[in-house]
Amino acid sequence: MARRHLPLAALAALLPLSATAASPRPLRIVSLNLCADQYLVALADRGQIAALTRFARDPAMSTVAAQAATLPISRGTAEELLALRPDMVVTSPWRRSEVAALLKGRGVRIVDVPDASDYPGIRATIAQVAALVGHPARGRALTARMDAELRALGPPPGRGRTAAYWQRGGFLTGGGTLVDDMLRRAGLVNLATRLGRPALSRLSVERLVATPPDFLFAEDGPVRDRGTELLVHPAVARAVPPARRLHVPGALVTCATPSYPRAIAAIATQVRAATPAIPSARATP
Repeated sequence: MARRHLPLAALAALLPLSATAASPRPLRIVSLNLCADQYLVALADRGQIAALTRFARDPAMSTVAAQAATLPISRGTAEELLALRPDMVVTSPWRRSEVAALLKGRGVRIVDVPDASDYPGIRATIAQVAALVGHPARGRALTARMDAELRALGPPPGRGRTAAYWQRGGFLTGGGTLVDDMLRRAGLVNLATRLGRPALSRLSVERLVATPPDFLFAEDGPVRDRGTELLVHPAVARAVPPARRLHVPGALVTCATPSYPRAIAAIATQVRAATPAIPSARATP
């Protein structure tokens, strides 16, 4: 228990430099990023994973929650990381910390995995992580399987119709985002793009009703607060009836990961099912 109160300089002494010697295939990898968690589960050996983030076990955020239930996790504190004795720490460019700097100073390899915003970016990240964990062939097999899954979905069913990813608080997701890429992959046009909106903006109920999309992504779950009550506003229900609502689990759009084909399949299936509910005057041939 006393170790918890030691300063970082003292804790560093617990990690011998010899434990961090470079090797072609890292043996103890720690993730400090939810998205990186999911790449590691897909590409690394279980024995290589020294710890994932605590979010990896949350099914609302992670597509690998079931697998992560039997893998070690950490909160990313200095004490935990030093005790884990990693030889590689996977993080993201925006999550730099004193802890990461400390580990790097002790010879631990710190690797940034950038957030992808489209399918080519996901394929590139798979190749990067597969090489980092020493399994490049596994990465190539994964991308080949994903490519095949996307081809099996057939022609995009959207046919140029509009869709809005409008979530709690009235926030609208725009271009240059993973969601926008998924909409285009399904043959849909992002309402935010049509309205000239940036990557993230707020859209009022009145504006949504005035320019209703053909499809509206709906947040799952009951009304919890004022931020979610507008999603079930009567005017919105009239403008975009329930038959034209699309439901995609949040874990599939929280991170750009190998679960991408599952998200596209979910969107495509629901668009095809909802198409008869769209007035013919609004459909794009």
